[in-house]
Amino acid sequence: MSQKPSVLFVCVHNAGRSQMAAAFLTTLSKGAIEVRSAGSQPAEKVNPAAVEAMAEVGIDMSAEIPKVLTTEAVKDSDVVITMGCGDECPYFPGKRYEDWVLEDPAGKGVDSVRPIRDEIKTRVESLIASLIPASA
Repeated sequence: MSQKPSVLFVCVHNAGRSQMAAAFLTTLSKGAIEVRSAGSQPAEKVNPAAVEAMAEVGIDMSAEIPKVLTTEAVKDSDVVITMGCGDECPYFPGKRYEDWVLEDPAGKGVDSVRPIRDEIKTRVESLIASLIPASA
């Protein structure tokens, strides 16, 4: 039996997109996937509109804190998903990299964050399907 897969979500501030993606993956995978998130230039706090948008779907992100991207976090992850940090993310051969082009929720109200949240959920569901066999 192999160890559970690990995923790292990276965006610039680790305050919106990557936090929502990590929260969805943690919740929807029910612990079957190890989840990390980080930012190349982390903000001081998670975007309140992102926290509110996630609360609307029953996921509490209010205690989350933006974290700085480290080389170790990338090394320790099987899948690295970037969301607007581009070449600031270290590259290691053998890792699966994806770049999710998503609108940045920074400075937007909850009405504008909802469609971003919903797009992230759809992508996370596809990610889970690619990492966990259907029989699991």
